[in-house]
Amino acid sequence: MVSMESKGPTHTSISELESHLGYLLRRVSNAVSDEFARSLQFRRTSVAEWVLLRHLWDLGHATPGEMAEALTMTRGAISKIVDKLQSKGWIRSRIKPEDNRVQLLSLTGAGRRVVPELAEIADRNDEKFFACLDGDEKTALRHLLSKLASHHQIREIPVE
Repeated sequence: MVSMESKGPTHTSISELESHLGYLLRRVSNAVSDEFARSLQFRRTSVAEWVLLRHLWDLGHATPGEMAEALTMTRGAISKIVDKLQSKGWIRSRIKPEDNRVQLLSLTGAGRRVVPELAEIADRNDEKFFACLDGDEKTALRHLLSKLASHHQIREIPVE
């Protein structure tokens, strides 16, 4: 009796792995993100802590709920990050004068000094990975990635 089972791979034509934009984007994204996370470890800081600090830099102050909404994180996750940053002396929490039930988070002096240092780490990481692109290419890449994020309503803030 002759078996009808196929021996070996079928020869159906499929696209090459490298032809998938998502695959290439993921490879680059992982490399950029992983290197940044490693660089932040020298300052004993996580990407999530950097993102929260950077947002507070722009806002001046915010409630934990506002930070959770802005960073698309749970209040519990924000609370853990806040605890770590407070233990480092980089942020403080005070009661909102108009409503003593509400906490306001803000950068301390030490926090205001460390944010530019962390921003420099982020800038160096970008330079390392994107120096091969000229100004027009960087602008085009930023535009295309922003367009994709907007079109697909991607609002989550990357913190890992």
